[in-house]
Amino acid sequence: MSLLAGVAVLGAVAYGLTRALQVAVGPASSCAFAGAAGPVYSLDPGQAQEASVVAAAGARLGLPDHAVTVALATALQETHLRDLTYGDRDSVGLFQQRPSQGWGSRAQILDPNYAATAFYQRLVQVPGWTQMAVADAAQSVQHSADGAAYAGWAAEARTLAIDLTGEAPAAVSCRLTGFGGLAPAPGALQAAGTTELGIDPFEADPGFQPGWRIATWLVAHAYAYHLTSVSYQGRWWTSASGRWSPHPSLAPASVTAA
Repeated sequence: MSLLAGVAVLGAVAYGLTRALQVAVGPASSCAFAGAAGPVYSLDPGQAQEASVVAAAGARLGLPDHAVTVALATALQETHLRDLTYGDRDSVGLFQQRPSQGWGSRAQILDPNYAATAFYQRLVQVPGWTQMAVADAAQSVQHSADGAAYAGWAAEARTLAIDLTGEAPAAVSCRLTGFGGLAPAPGALQAAGTTELGIDPFEADPGFQPGWRIATWLVAHAYAYHLTSVSYQGRWWTSASGRWSPHPSLAPASVTAA
């Protein structure tokens, strides 16, 4: 056992893992997003992981939470947060981006981290996007046949954005009845976190909101990376309970990784 500062993770670590194995989830596994107030939204662990990648990309680029809301509303409308290998004409990926329209190669677009980054790069080029309604901002990037459809996802996207950016502490909780595929190789989780979050998730205590952003990213990735526990600031999530609970033996910023 080692004590680090940041976010705690307990889980099995062993072999390799392909992204295709991350999506198939038993019906009893689910992730709840509570936000600061209001309704609780439920996603399966595959959707939760994709949502966390989208949110992490926005934070990594230093964008406000409104950008994350717009991106999540877009992905919910386009694919229900699925990294699809098909779509209209040559559209693929979370946002149904098209290689023929300059979004990148098919392989690049099928990488959710790349796809989310590409979405944000176009969003910030839209004049006045920070003052736009979610649907209007999304449509300014997507140029969809039915731009009004994005509005139907604004409330859920806003809750997911609040939770995944760390604005609301301990707001993402997944109850898992199993894990996806083989456990990843040692170091794979840390490498993925550093790439997607832009910071090493196990380096030093990053502060309140960045810390909860890391914690929720880890919970959302627990199915794929076989994590059984995540703790931060004296709270403890377990995959079996699917809840965050006080943990009196944990110091506020202590981390245990195994």
